[in-house]
Formats: sequence, C-alpha cells, structure tokens
Amino acid sequence: MTFVPQINDADVEAVTRAMKTMPDTASVAGFVPGPGIQRLELTFDLKLLQEVLEECLKREDFMGGMQDQGFAALPLTRRPGQSEWTANDLSGRYWLRADDRYVEEPREDLVPEVEFSEFNPKFAGTYFEHVHSELAKRFPIGRTRVLSKGLYNCNSWHRDPEPRLHIPVVSNPGSLFIVNHHVTHLPADGSVYFTDTRGYHTALNGGETRRVHIVAALAYEQVAA
Repeated sequence: MTFVPQINDADVEAVTRAMKTMPDTASVAGFVPGPGIQRLELTFDLKLLQEVLEECLKREDFMGGMQDQGFAALPLTRRPGQSEWTANDLSGRYWLRADDRYVEEPREDLVPEVEFSEFNPKFAGTYFEHVHSELAKRFPIGRTRVLSKGLYNCNSWHRDPEPRLHIPVVSNPGSLFIVNHHVTHLPADGSVYFTDTRGYHTALNGGETRRVHIVAALAYEQVAA
C-alpha cells in the first residue's frame, strides 16, 4: 500500500528523498578521524596489553567500585611517593552544562598533571610501564590511568583542562567517543588516539561487553581560551 500525503511541503520532500536510500551501517564499526580526534602512528601490541591488564588486576583491582556500572580507574602514575589516591585524583576538574540553564559550571578540584610524574611501582616491569615510557619519550605525560566503563553506560557531557591520549585495550563496536560534533568508534587494535578533550566530549559503551582504555593526560602548558 502506497502512502499518499495530504500535504506536499519541503518536509515531506526531504523525508521522501531520505527513504530512497539506506544508511551506512558498516563504517560505524571502524575509526573515522575528525576535528579533535586522530589516530597517531605509534602502536602497541594488543595481545600484550590485554595480558598485562589481567595481570595487573590480580595485583590491584579497579578503584571506584563501579567497574560493572560505570567509571572505575586503575592509576598507572602517581605523585612521587604517593600510596593512596583520592576520588579527585581519579577524576579531577571538569566543566559541564548540567541542566536547562545551559550555564557552564566547574566540578571537582583541579589536578596538576605534572605532579603525576612517577610510574606506579605496583606495576613496575610490566608492559604498562613500557607503554608509559614510550609515551613519555614523546609527550609531557601526566596522570595515566586504565579506565573501565561498564556496558550500557555513558560519561557526562563535559570538557577537561587538557587533552588526552587513548589506547583501547578492550572494546566493542558499540563503544563510541564523541568530541564536540564528531563521533567515532576507537577499535582495540594497538593504536594510540589523540583526543582533544579540552572540547566537550563523552565516552559511551553501548555494547554488551566492557570497555577498557589506557588514558594519559597531556600536561602541555595551557593555551588561553
């Protein structure tokens, strides 16, 4: 049965044109670079990343107690001599527009990234230490954390004081990263991704398995807004 609209206006024409083709449902399972997010040339061995993740979790579990529901962190760097981490250390300053006022407001306290200059000795000698060393040879690395995101979960829509490097360790096609108006999947294939999280962004896991990334903050001198 063919539908015949009672009104033929620009909206009807637009929807009719759209219905003549199917959306692309294949490319969304891969990475698409865009403003604020790009894949670097540096790579790591995914098998070793996944093996050391399980090894390190036997030494110390994710902090935050929410790895099945949401955000949880395993700190790979620390302030010299630090033995305990506060909730603010694991999260840190961010800004967001939380409600229908559309007013930007700060949350939590600023964490000086340069203070986190020492690799966590609990994981010394592991492949994670190799990853941190290779990153630190190239970039001013601050807090470096292994972040876990539970299934069917999304971060707040916020911006950070600094950009980040992401290395997916465990992922799925429903795991997406959004920076401003660009959204893409970050496959777990050993790649390192630069994400300009000084812009508004979020990470979501719409898949049925966990999503785990190494996330390293970049401690460059901040550019005035």
